This record gives sequence, structure tokens and C-alpha cells, in this order.
Amino acid sequence: MKNIIIALSAILGIFCDALGQQKTEIHGQKYTVVNRTIVALEETEKKIIRFTEGEGGGVAWIDDATFAEGTIEFDARGRDEFQRSFVGIAFHGVDYKSYEAVYFRPFNFNVADKARNAHAVQYIFEPYFTWFVLRKLRYDEFEAPIGIPTISKTDWFHAKIEIRNGRIRAFVNGSEKPALDVAALNDEGKMGNKIGFWVGGGAVSDFANLKISK
Repeated sequence: MKNIIIALSAILGIFCDALGQQKTEIHGQKYTVVNRTIVALEETEKKIIRFTEGEGGGVAWIDDATFAEGTIEFDARGRDEFQRSFVGIAFHGVDYKSYEAVYFRPFNFNVADKARNAHAVQYIFEPYFTWFVLRKLRYDEFEAPIGIPTISKTDWFHAKIEIRNGRIRAFVNGSEKPALDVAALNDEGKMGNKIGFWVGGGAVSDFANLKISK
């Protein structure tokens, strides 16, 4: 039976370890996925990586990719599910517990509630500066509205994240004005080099067209 299970895992390209990680290859790229499952889809001209629904955050580290400074671009699509749709990119990762990330809350895109609208894009530095810590101690300093009134909660949107000289800047749908422009909370002593797609707890999330410029 053990040999059969190993053979099936090899065919599927998925290998699980005791830490809840799995190795997966999608669209020719290999990932190490933590606390989620990712599957391949295609839609019009997009080759999509879909995170299945699940509780708690998850990340798909891109195998053999490293990142220190530069620009990260990707398309993302969340869901209109309050407090259950968080999509973004993790970088400077040491492991799943230590990384920086910029992520979006599509359920807060262009809502009438100004407080929610102001919490549409977020920068965090886990585990030291979670969204909760930043919201409590440095309210609204590390999150902002997206500033694009034409994007709905279920639309694909394009994100460009610039990480240079200790600053994090996030642009949406080609806007010349950053939606978010903050000083990084990391320092070199805590910096890793992993990079990968990131999701918070909740709904299905889609990614496509990743481009990394160093």
C-alpha cells in the first residue's frame, strides 16, 4: 500500500511533509505550498493559479526564486466575501512564519463605508507587525484605499509592488500614483529571500501573470 501511495503522489506531482507543506508543479513552475492547495486553470489568455478555500493564511513559495529588491507584478482576483478574501504577495520570506507581504482585501474595494474602503491594501511584516498590531498601534499608516473607482470586488486587477531603498509602494491597474507608499518595517538582520503568492484565511483566490524584475 505504501508503494502505491508514493507512486500516486509522484504522478500528481504533490508531495506532503509533516509540516503541512506540499510540492506542486503548475504551468511549468514548481511551488512549495503551505496550508493550502493550488490548482491550475486557464481563462481566456490567463494561466491561473487558484488557491482553494481554507482556514488560516497560506503561501505558495516559488521554488528556485529569490528576491531582495525590485518590482513584483501580478494579476489577482478575490471574492466579494466579507473578511474572507485576502490576496497578495509575500517576499523576504525566511519561512511561513517570517516574511513581509503586501495584500489586498477585494471585499473592501469601493464600498460606501469609508473606514472599510481605507483598508483595501495592506503591508505587514510577520510575525512582528501583523495587521492587527499595525491597526492597533499605527492606525491606517500601513493600509490604504486602492484609489481606482472602476474596480469591483470580483474583478481581476493588476498589482505592481516596488520594494526599493527601504520603501514599499503598491500600484493598481497601471496608476502612476501609488495606492500605498510606506517605509518597510524589516531590517537586514531579519530578511530572507523567499517569494510567493499569499492568501489570508477564507475564500478561493486566483493569480496570474507574475513578473519579477530585480
